[in-house]
Amino acid sequence: MSSTQRRVVMGDRARNALIESRLTPNMISMTGLVLNVVAAVLVTQRYFFLAGVAFVVGSVMDTLDGRYSRMSGKGTAFGAFLDSTLDRIEEGIVLTTVAAYFSSRGMDFAVAACVVAVLMSLMVSYTRARAEALGVENKGGLATRPVRVVILSIGLVFAKGAGVFDADLLAPAVYVLAVLTIFTVFQRVLHVRKALADSVA
Repeated sequence: MSSTQRRVVMGDRARNALIESRLTPNMISMTGLVLNVVAAVLVTQRYFFLAGVAFVVGSVMDTLDGRYSRMSGKGTAFGAFLDSTLDRIEEGIVLTTVAAYFSSRGMDFAVAACVVAVLMSLMVSYTRARAEALGVENKGGLATRPVRVVILSIGLVFAKGAGVFDADLLAPAVYVLAVLTIFTVFQRVLHVRKALADSVA
């Protein structure tokens, strides 16, 4: 047996062992929530680099729960609902603590940008859900969940005092988030309008 075949066999065994374990997609989703709450707490303590790491890992868990659900066959309708709900909560929690940090520094414009980023992030998700209720797939746009995670992660890891290149990218990251989420909402609204018009024509 070649080394490649051995790796495939070992990977299959590990996957089967994981599927046969008591691990459920909901457990992964809840772990992601806990890590994002940890990230939020770390932001309040100004440990931005660690907050960024916790946010990244927690967000990765959010992507793994769906994949594990499909792979293991353990997914449920409630699990899918819970996953989507927790995603919105997690993003809001971290951005809220970031807004509180900006407020403590008198950065009113940055606070407003956080509010816009949270609201428009929710609207990005809402436009997808509402469109799918109308029978229109609506997953496109610039500021999808993975893109938003990357942008906010960069802002946290390279925040002032985070100890990485002594940069201060948290506020710029939030401004980018606010602009891109607004743009994405318009993208999705226009997409649905066109799709529904085409279906009538």
